[in-house]
Amino acid sequence: MDTPAAHPEPARGPTVSVVIPAKDDAPNLRRCLTALAAQTVPAEEVVVVDNASTDTTAEVARAHGARVVHEAAPGIPAAASTGYDAATGTVIVRCDADTVAPPDWLERVRAAFVAEPDLQALTGGGWFYDLPPRRRPLHGRLYLWSYTWSMYAAMARPPLWGSNMAIRRSVWLTVTDRVHRDDPEVHDDVDLSLVLGPGLRVRRDPTLVVGVDGRSLEAGPQMRRRFRRAWRTLRLNWRDSPPWRRWAHRLHR
Repeated sequence: MDTPAAHPEPARGPTVSVVIPAKDDAPNLRRCLTALAAQTVPAEEVVVVDNASTDTTAEVARAHGARVVHEAAPGIPAAASTGYDAATGTVIVRCDADTVAPPDWLERVRAAFVAEPDLQALTGGGWFYDLPPRRRPLHGRLYLWSYTWSMYAAMARPPLWGSNMAIRRSVWLTVTDRVHRDDPEVHDDVDLSLVLGPGLRVRRDPTLVVGVDGRSLEAGPQMRRRFRRAWRTLRLNWRDSPPWRRWAHRLHR
């Protein structure tokens, strides 16, 4: 693991760490890191979690100035959690290796946490840059609409979306031992959303948009596995707090 640097919080607001879990995704990661290097307000650090890659993922990360953390346990839940643990910023921003962020992405994320001191987490939307132009708007809106509102019903507030999300580090530290990081068959963003519970203030900004590739829309085995993981993630968390209890808590507040 590369040695982390300490970042004191500047007068202008929070420090930002970007965490990117990645496995055998060097070409996409190169494009992602190039976009992060062009931010109007750059992150204090970019942490790439190399999840036992067999390609040049780690080399690409270092060549772009990222700090590389290695996580041998399989699965995005383990990799993402390791990255959050390693982050030193007061706000942890998460994206995927295939995320392509617009130049003002981090500037807007930072501004949101400055303007709203009680905001614990923030998430946004996306568009699928590798789909045919005629399909991009419809499929992007349909996919994210379905994900957002089905999970909203399941957890009594907006879900975080792993390709475009941010959370205060102080909040992460309260749940680091509660997420199901050792289970590669859960969706880590859904799991984190459920573990956070309905009481924290999480905001979804539909205008905070990044580009992602269309792998999540592939039909067949890939889509069936996504649904299985979603159901498994819900079942694990509903054991502790079923949806009706979450909604009762939300409505009471």
